[in-house]
Amino acid sequence: MKPGYLLAMMIFCPALAHAEIYKAVDADGHVTYSSTPLKGGKKIILEPLPTMVPPARAASPEDFPKVDGATQKGRDDTRRKILQDELMTEEKLLDEARQKLKEGEAAPEVYRGQDGRTYRNVAKYEEKIKTLNDRVEMHQKNIEALNTELSKLK
Repeated sequence: MKPGYLLAMMIFCPALAHAEIYKAVDADGHVTYSSTPLKGGKKIILEPLPTMVPPARAASPEDFPKVDGATQKGRDDTRRKILQDELMTEEKLLDEARQKLKEGEAAPEVYRGQDGRTYRNVAKYEEKIKTLNDRVEMHQKNIEALNTELSKLK
C-alpha cells in the first residue's frame, strides 16, 4: 500500500480512533453502557457511521443577471403596495366576519315542533357560530402574516 493512501486512511477513517464499549443488563432490566469491562457485560462492536464531505458551494457565474439598486427598490415598493392592498382587504373582510358573527350570535337557530311550539336547535346554532368564529380567526391570521411580511421589507 502506498504511504499516501495509508496516511489518508488514518486521517479520514473514524474506525481507527474508537473506544471499546461494553453493555450490561441487570436483573431489573436496566441497561448500562461503559468503556470499561463490566461484570456480566458483553463487548459490543459498533460499525462506524458513514461520513461525507459537504459539497463545495458553487460561485455565481459571471454572466448571471444582477439587479441594480434602483430596480430592486422598485420591486420592493411594488411588493409593499401589493401587501398593503391585501392588508386593507383582509381588514375589511375581518370587519365583515365580525359583524356576521355578532348577527349570528343574536339570531339563534329555531324550529317548530309537531306540537306547534318553537324550539332552539342548539347543535345547528353551535355549528354556525363555530364556522363564523373560524372565519374571524382566519382573517386575523392573514392580517398577522401580512404584517409580518411588511415588517420584513426594507
